[in-house]
Amino acid sequence: MDRRQFLRRSSAGVAGLAMLAGCTGAGEGDNGSGANGSSNGTETTGTGADSTATTGSASSGGTLRVATYSSFTGEDTAGNWLKSAFEEENSGTTVEFLTPENGVNQYVQRAKQGAPIDADLYVGLNTAELVRARKKLDKPLFQSIGGSLDGADGLKKPLRIDPKKRAVPYDTGYISLVYNENEVEEPKTFDSLLESRYEGDLITENAQQSDPGRAFLLWSIIAKGEENYLDYWEQLVGNGVKVLSDWEPAYQAYSDGEAPMVVSYSTDQVYYHGPDVDMAKHQLGFLNDQGYANPETMALFESANNPQLARTFMEFVLTEEAQSKIAVKNVQFPAVKDVTPSEEFDKYAKEPPETVTHSYDELAGSVESWVEEWSRLVASG
Repeated sequence: MDRRQFLRRSSAGVAGLAMLAGCTGAGEGDNGSGANGSSNGTETTGTGADSTATTGSASSGGTLRVATYSSFTGEDTAGNWLKSAFEEENSGTTVEFLTPENGVNQYVQRAKQGAPIDADLYVGLNTAELVRARKKLDKPLFQSIGGSLDGADGLKKPLRIDPKKRAVPYDTGYISLVYNENEVEEPKTFDSLLESRYEGDLITENAQQSDPGRAFLLWSIIAKGEENYLDYWEQLVGNGVKVLSDWEPAYQAYSDGEAPMVVSYSTDQVYYHGPDVDMAKHQLGFLNDQGYANPETMALFESANNPQLARTFMEFVLTEEAQSKIAVKNVQFPAVKDVTPSEEFDKYAKEPPETVTHSYDELAGSVESWVEEWSRLVASG
């Protein structure tokens, strides 16, 4: 996701605020927006950063190729810290990042064509993408190793979304509302959003191509039921909900005052706080006293050239120090229990009273049809 990149720019303008009617469902999620830097549509990066990791035992060395989304790499990012710290702890090791422009879909297509996979590990996989990869392919794209990794037993139970233990969570966001209490009272429930006093007040994202947009749709299905969610969205459209392409233009529109509520993350105040910030513009709303968990996971490719080094990297990601760094730099919650990233993070990051999410099995037979039905309704609304 490109939240960190956007947050650094803060109030900078963003082009391309497109309504859903003008969008296509070209991508699954916000991930994988890197530039095309090779014949198979990936950009390779190898930047480093200052590391605070303690040097540990050396590995046998080698090159680890990690596919991920573009904003996970670069200056002052979680990926940049992980690369530097892991290389320091494992002598002779090099971590190379690949940023496929179509995210994990690129590897699904290559596997369907029988083409080689140029990465050992994928970092940034969500539940719906894992479902899609398995549904589109006759053979598994990823290995089932999560149960044998050191540190995996400390993962938070609600984030263990894959029963076959291919996808191992490393952080999570909780989808919530961010609202401006100078302009609007907090809506308490999903039904509240249908009231006339909230007409035109909500901005959300396209569920076809945005992680938070899809998560908000899935959350509404939990709240209203599979039988009733389309009726609910028909009423929401009738009450003037604005659907923009993904998180960045949606949050920019909110920041520009186009509406007083936006679907975002419950870590909003981690970035936006301080004496010069109007905190009234960064209030959190947990509809139905819930927040939708949207974990990010990592998975080892079946065809990995360096599977042992990839396992070592995954175990490193689950250490307390790495979990703390990832949480702060990604502005997300740790996936491992009993990790406190910082005093400031602990103060401003808010977990919902109740966590809800869909499991892999719940999404396996339904997520594509839910999104397609939603898109037909909203695009014609």
